[in-house]
Amino acid sequence: MPPVIAHSLFSSFDIHLFKSGKHYRLYEKLGSHPIVVDGVEGTYFAVWAPSAHAVYVVGDFNFWQEEHKLNVRWDESGIWEGFIPGTGKGTLYKYKIHSNNHGVVTEKADPFARCCEQPPKTASVVWEGEHQWKDTHWMEERESKNGLDCPFSVYEVHLGSWKRKNHNEFLSYRELASDLVAYVKEMNFTHVEFMPIMEYPYDPSWGYQLTGYFAPTSRFGSPEDFKFLVDQLHQNGIGVILDWVPSHFPEDAHGLGMFDGSHLFEHPDRRRGYHPDWKSLIFNYGRNEVRAFLISNAIFWLDQFHADALRVDAVASMLYLDYSREEGEWEPNMYGNNENLEAISFIRELNEAVYLNFNGVQTIAEESTSFSMVSRPVSIGGLGFGMKWMMGWMHDTLEFFKREPIHRRHHQNDITFSMTYAFTENFMLPFSHDEVVYGKQSLLYRMPGDEWQRFANLRLLYGYMFTHPGAKLLFMGAEFGQSSEWNFQGSLDWHLLQYEVHAGVQHLIKDLNTLYKNHPALYEKQFSEEGFQWIDYGDHENSVLTFMRKGKNKKDDLIIACNFTPILRLNYRIGVEKTGKLKEIFNTDSKKYGGGDSTKNKALKVENIPWHGYKKSMEMDIPPLGVVIIK
Repeated sequence: MPPVIAHSLFSSFDIHLFKSGKHYRLYEKLGSHPIVVDGVEGTYFAVWAPSAHAVYVVGDFNFWQEEHKLNVRWDESGIWEGFIPGTGKGTLYKYKIHSNNHGVVTEKADPFARCCEQPPKTASVVWEGEHQWKDTHWMEERESKNGLDCPFSVYEVHLGSWKRKNHNEFLSYRELASDLVAYVKEMNFTHVEFMPIMEYPYDPSWGYQLTGYFAPTSRFGSPEDFKFLVDQLHQNGIGVILDWVPSHFPEDAHGLGMFDGSHLFEHPDRRRGYHPDWKSLIFNYGRNEVRAFLISNAIFWLDQFHADALRVDAVASMLYLDYSREEGEWEPNMYGNNENLEAISFIRELNEAVYLNFNGVQTIAEESTSFSMVSRPVSIGGLGFGMKWMMGWMHDTLEFFKREPIHRRHHQNDITFSMTYAFTENFMLPFSHDEVVYGKQSLLYRMPGDEWQRFANLRLLYGYMFTHPGAKLLFMGAEFGQSSEWNFQGSLDWHLLQYEVHAGVQHLIKDLNTLYKNHPALYEKQFSEEGFQWIDYGDHENSVLTFMRKGKNKKDDLIIACNFTPILRLNYRIGVEKTGKLKEIFNTDSKKYGGGDSTKNKALKVENIPWHGYKKSMEMDIPPLGVVIIK
C-alpha cells in the first residue's frame, strides 16, 4: 500500500479557532474526506489525539494492520493528519492510537465519521455522497413556518418501531419517506421529531447513547437516504426536529471515552465526568476543543441535513453539578452553589451560534427543573433556547386525569396551576415516549373508568391540551389510542384502527391539528399572557373550566369549556365579553370521534345577564368528559 502523504485541510486560522473553541464547522476539516491530491484519488484523515505518540489508520484496505501512520501537526493542536492514496468511499477504518499515558493503546471509531457500519459492527466508513435538495421553497419560507408565532404540533417518532415490515424488519429511510411522510401530512401535524438518529450501538438505549455524532444510523440506510427523508418532509410542508444529546455518551470501547488514552472528551473528575443514572460519561464543557466539537455537531445537522430544530436532551443534567448525586458525590462551583458554570456557558454559546448561523430554526430544551429563563435570549441573561418542554404541566395533568371524576373537584388546582407560570417560558406541552414506558402504561390506560370513560377522558385530555397555551407534542401511537406501552422492538399496534373508538381518536387528533393550524387565537400568542384569559377556573363542584384564547385580531377569539366529569352540563352559563354571533366549532364528544353527540349548541344567544364579572353571558351545553370550542 502507498504510504501516508503529508497533507492538510487546516489553515493556521482554523487551528486558532479550534484551540479557542470557536471553530463551528470542524466537520469540514476533521474526519475522513475523499479528495484528489496531485491527480491521485484517496482520503484525507484528521483526528484530534493530543495525548498520542502515534496514530495509525487501520482498516479493510490494510488488513487492520499498523501500516499507515498519520503525521502530528507542529502547532501543538494535537491533530494528526495525512492523505492515504487508494482509499475512498466505502473504506472501513478506525484509528489505532498509542498513548503517552502508560502505553495505553486504543482502537477508536472516527468521532467525525459521516457513516458507520451497521451495529453491532463498529468501524467508521469513508463516505461521500450527493443529494440534490428539492426543498428550496421550504427553506426560503421556513421562517414563516417555524417561528414562535406559528402552530407547532409535533409528532415524535422512533424510526425503528413506528411501523415494521414482514418478519419484523425495519422500514428504510426511503420507505419511511413514502409511508411516514404521507401519514404525517394526512394527520396534519406541522413537525416530526425524530428520537436520536445519530449512530448508536445499543438498541435498548433508543438512540440516546451516541457513538457516531456525525452519522445517521445505518440501520435504515445511507446518509443520502436520510437526507431524502428530510427532503420529502420539507416538500410536503413538514418541519423536522432532531433529538440531540450533548449531555452524555457511552463508554463503549470504540467510542469517545478515553479516546487517546486520556480523558479527552469527558471531564476527568468522575464527580463531573460520569453520569450514575445512565452509566455514561459527561462532556468536559470547559475544554475549548470539546465545545467546538459539540457546537460543530449541532451546526452540522442544521447545515448538512436541513434540520429545522434541535431538541436538546437532558438539559437539567447539564445545568446542575449535583444532578442525581448524593451529598459528598459532587463539588460546589466557585460561588459555592450547585450550578455547572461551564455547561451553562456552553449552552449559551451553542444557542447563540445556532441562531446566528441559521434563519428560522429553533432549539428546544428538555429541561425538567425551575431553572429560570431557559427560553429567553442570552443577551438578557437567558440560556437562549427557543422553547422548553413543560414537564410540570405534563406531570400535573396526567396526575389529575388518572383520578376518578368524582374526586376531581378536590384537585382542580392541579389542572389550573400551570397557568400561574405558563408564560415564564416559551413552553411546549409534551406527551413524549417517556410517558408510555417502564410500567407507566399507555395514555389510554392511564385514564380511569370503563371503556367509554377511558376514551372520553383521552379525547378530553387532547382537547384540553390543544386549547392550553403552548406548542404541542405527541408520541407516536398516542394519536390513535395505543392500548399497550411502547415497545421499541416492534411496530405500533396499527390493527387497532379497525375499531371505531381508536379510529375516532385518530380522527380527533387530525381535526385538532387542523383546528390549531387554522385558528390564529391558538398559536399567534401561545407564549404570551395576552393570548389567554380565564372566564372561570373556580367551579370545583362541577369540575368545569372556561377560558378564552386570543389572537392578534379580536374576531379570532375563541371560548373553551372543559367538563372533567361524566355528567352532562345543560344550560351552563358563562360570561362573555361581547355580543354577536357565537357558534360551536369543535366538540370532542362528536360521534365521528367515538363520542355520544350529547350536545349540539346550535343557537347560542348572548344575553344582558352579568356573569363571571362580564356584563353579558350565554348558556351552553357541555358534554360529559368533553371539550367544546365556541367562536
